[in-house]
Order: sequence, then C-alpha cells, then structure tokens
Amino acid sequence: MESPVDNAMTITWRRLAEPDFPLLSRWLAEPHVARWWNHETSIEAVTRDFLPAARGEEPSEDLLAFLDGSPFAFVQRCRLRDFPEYVTELAAVMDVPEGGMTIDYLIGDRGLTGRGLGPALIRAVVAETWERYPDATAIIVPVPAANRASWRALEKAGLRRVAEGELEPDNPIDDRSHYVYRIDRPAS
Repeated sequence: MESPVDNAMTITWRRLAEPDFPLLSRWLAEPHVARWWNHETSIEAVTRDFLPAARGEEPSEDLLAFLDGSPFAFVQRCRLRDFPEYVTELAAVMDVPEGGMTIDYLIGDRGLTGRGLGPALIRAVVAETWERYPDATAIIVPVPAANRASWRALEKAGLRRVAEGELEPDNPIDDRSHYVYRIDRPAS
C-alpha cells in the first residue's frame, strides 16, 4: 500500500507484526503519544493488546506506516459494525451510517509532528480504505475536543466535523467532550 505525500516523500504501510511491538511500545511511551493513547507500554501489555489483531484474530487492522521506508506512524482501522458497543456509544451523538468505518492514528516520533504528515497519513488511509473496502460508506473519527492537533489534522485531510457530544475518553484525565469527524465515500 503506497501513497505519495508530496514529490519527495511516500507513505507505505503493512499490517503490524509481533517484531514491531518494541517500536510500538516505545512510541506509546512518548509523552506526545501517551497524552492521548492511555496505554500500558510494557512489551507484555503491547503483546497482550495488539497480538490478536496482528494474527488476524480480531476484526480490526493495526497498520505500521512508513515514510520513505522508515516507520513513523501507527494506524488502527475497523468496521464499526464489528464493535456494536462502540456503535451504541456513537449513536448517542450522531446517526451512525451502515457501512461506516473508523480509524485511529499516532505519529511515533515527536520530531515528525507538525510537518503535515498527520493529514497526509489520514488522506492516504482514507483513499486506501475506499479501495480495500468496497462496502465502506463513510469513515467516522471521534476525537477528544481538547486534542486540537488531531482534529486539525482530520480537517486538513478533508474530514468534516459532524457532531459534538460526550463519549468515553481514552485517557481518564480527559473530560467526555468529543468532536466527531466524517468523510463519505466519493460518488463514482
């Protein structure tokens, strides 16, 4: 899977694999990531939580993204219908479309943030989602209202804010206020 960022950079990705867990563990421990991804960072915890998806035992996809061949980001992608409890939570703040999907993402190295890579990554994953999942109708992304960098990246990638409401935060220090972004499959 490949997508040009600009004339000089290319983003590619592949499914996360067990040998990638030490890298993901380091990224999850980075302060700019840990603030929003409230996750245990030990190899044991990363293995426990990410191995089922890496083995294809869960319906979600965990993807390691590369910038010009070097790992720089992590993306989770799934069909909403595969997680009915999440659909129920989202339905309290918006109409959840049949065929909806969701993504989550992080840029692992703080030095690569603020350079336009977040929107480029999101655009690339959105475009590939339309190709890989012909039944996908929309991509829905809830973001804590306080996470300005994330919701600005979504806006720059072409998603639009469609709802605001209270959802369970990933990090218990956050309040429940979220913005929900959406992009629909382009008409053919």
